[in-house]
Amino acid sequence: MIQTPPLFNCLTTVGFLFITCLLSASCNSTQQSLQKATLDKDTAAALTGPLLQPERQATATGDTAIEVLNAEEIRLNGKLKRYFSLTQFRAVLGEPDSTKLLRDEEPCTTIFEEADGSVDPMASYLYKNGSRYEHAKDKVAIDEISFTHGDFIIYRQVSLNAGTTVDDLRKLFPNAVAHMSIMEVYEHGKLQVIQLREDNNNVSDGQIRLFLKEGKLYSMHWWFPC
Repeated sequence: MIQTPPLFNCLTTVGFLFITCLLSASCNSTQQSLQKATLDKDTAAALTGPLLQPERQATATGDTAIEVLNAEEIRLNGKLKRYFSLTQFRAVLGEPDSTKLLRDEEPCTTIFEEADGSVDPMASYLYKNGSRYEHAKDKVAIDEISFTHGDFIIYRQVSLNAGTTVDDLRKLFPNAVAHMSIMEVYEHGKLQVIQLREDNNNVSDGQIRLFLKEGKLYSMHWWFPC
């Protein structure tokens, strides 16, 4: 029998162990690479998920927000903005049907309140065709509009008047109409009410309320909490 030299056996063993180590290292490296790739993928998903969620939520919130009625865009009887002068009032509407001093009415809020909280002692309400306007010195502002005597508003090229229906308002204010409710109004009974915001950033605590009677636009009021 031919005997293999001890040195050859030793070299063979070392070579086998070396190849085994190389294969093992290669497998471990491949496994680590796969694990790293999996971790990178999971990490990316974990980071991406939360970043996208607020954007989707913000879009949903924006889509369902109650609409703003921008006072700058309204034109009473197609001519007057919300704020105008006493001269303009007389030119478009004529003389008021009646007047009342604010100090006699004692409203909890006023439109032309001064920065220090004071109110012109001669400030008054002007009444015309069932509508009410606040007047201080030469300034006039719409407080409440009645649509039952022919007055109307042009808003975004749409006429809002006594013939305006809920469906008409839904085209302008779909989200607000979806939240329409019933309100008991002093001297007017139960009316449908649609509440709109005054500004996009919700700076104002007030609302613009559109009242409907028997499904038709009845009045409009700038409401502010006391």
